[in-house]
Amino acid sequence: MLSVKHLIDTPSLTADDITQILDTAKSFEPLNNRKGIKKAPALRGRTIVNLFLEPSTRTRSSFELAEKRLSADALNMGGSTSSVVKGESLADTIQTIDAMNVDMFIVRAKLAGTPHKITENTDAVVINAGDGKHQHPTQAMLDLYTIREHFGHLDGLKVAIVGDLAHSRVCGSLAPALKTMGAEVTLVAPPTFQVDDPSWFGCDQTYRLDDVLEDMDVVYMLRVQLERMEGAAIPSRREYNRLYGLSLERADRMKEHAIICHPGPMNRGMEIDAEVADCARSRILNQVNAGVLTRMAEMYLLLGGEGDGVSD
Repeated sequence: MLSVKHLIDTPSLTADDITQILDTAKSFEPLNNRKGIKKAPALRGRTIVNLFLEPSTRTRSSFELAEKRLSADALNMGGSTSSVVKGESLADTIQTIDAMNVDMFIVRAKLAGTPHKITENTDAVVINAGDGKHQHPTQAMLDLYTIREHFGHLDGLKVAIVGDLAHSRVCGSLAPALKTMGAEVTLVAPPTFQVDDPSWFGCDQTYRLDDVLEDMDVVYMLRVQLERMEGAAIPSRREYNRLYGLSLERADRMKEHAIICHPGPMNRGMEIDAEVADCARSRILNQVNAGVLTRMAEMYLLLGGEGDGVSD
């Protein structure tokens, strides 16, 4: 089992933890790809609460499918169905649900630190499904899985994380996780999108995409998060695309074996051109598939699933 009780961030995970998650996810591939009934009894009788206080499509549907695959009982809450919108405190909401003897909370929230706060008000396991601009550890795990599937390893790979670094919880989780696994990470962004302290990530940071592109094994394009911006951080979409968008011309200059990733949803024509998103180098749909596998693994390991659940 993992060395942590909750999955709140990636810096708390050891290399052994990450390897265990990825290896367990790999063991679920036959089940997930099976024709017909895709179900194992690993978490039968376990109750999981999907508490999504911020809109989500990919992450929420991925967790819901993962729960069904493992035969867990799920309760979906959030948005207008949550008592938080009626004025109840988050702590009261969590304690009320906790009194129903649930086993796990999957938490998505606009405010950074919400999943950690929830751990203080429940004995259940908590998984952070994204909190503000802070962390998105389950996204990082599916990204590592996708990259490892292509290369067979993570150690020594050169990865560029490109785009809206300042607003990105994906970067906040992925960069430390890659470093833990021995990869070399370069952060690339215009000055208005750069992180204040790249040394915290242990990474170099540059605003020159074209200077590093040809040396990378993985080019990870971030979504420009227009909804999180305050003020005009970039001159225009067209200008951003010209300087930092992954065009077909730029993709053609990448190493022959290099791959392209993106957490979705994509702003096609802004951070990535349509023909690049759909090209042979793209692993974007592989990432989506990996999300179900890695989230199955995380829930299974944190809840101590039945021993025969993986091979069923």
